Amino acid sequence: MPKDKKEAIYTIPLYRVYWGRRSNRAARAIRLVRRFIARHFGVEEKDVIIHNNVNEYIWSRSIEKPPRRITVRAMKDQESGKVKVVLLREKRHEAK
Repeated sequence: MPKDKKEAIYTIPLYRVYWGRRSNRAARAIRLVRRFIARHFGVEEKDVIIHNNVNEYIWSRSIEKPPRRITVRAMKDQESGKVKVVLLREKRHEAK
């Protein structure tokens, strides 16, 4: 399968970060997003740029309870070879 994509939309499952201890789940979720996008675009992990809105959404419920999945749009810059990751949609939690 060729790894020369320009843009893609992914729903990344983050359930694996719940297997470890609670104290650093959000940080592990960020690393998992970076690893997932690097694998799917065929680039190094250091070439994945995570936009601030993705980071804020993952950290929105504190370090212990990141979301179970996240939908993002990844766009590859052909000149620099870096991949930008932006939040596509987020679920709103209504107050009861």
